Amino acid sequence: MNTMEINGYRAVIQYDPDIDMFRGEFVGLNGGADFYAKDIDSLRKEGEISLKVFLDMCREDGVEPRKTYSGKFNLRVSPQLHAEIATRAAAAGKSLNQWVADVLNESLSVSPSNG
Repeated sequence: MNTMEINGYRAVIQYDPDIDMFRGEFVGLNGGADFYAKDIDSLRKEGEISLKVFLDMCREDGVEPRKTYSGKFNLRVSPQLHAEIATRAAAAGKSLNQWVADVLNESLSVSPSNG
């Protein structure tokens, strides 16, 4: 997985061949914070600087830095996939919602939650 954790915040890391640099972008924030560097050690340092600037701005503006999530999202799939998911959920004795949540939790190796 191409992620890096810096001071409790996660960033997605990608290599940009056009500029021959790594790019990090923090996710789950109420705004954008990205950073660039040629190597991983420098990328971490740049990420710490970018995060500090972002958090300082949030404090100054009275903004909560982390995005909040409702726990709800819409998912569009083909009718055939929908039918297969519904069949598997029923066979497992679960609601469609609970079956999908369980599959997502398993795929991320996350502890199941009350959803």
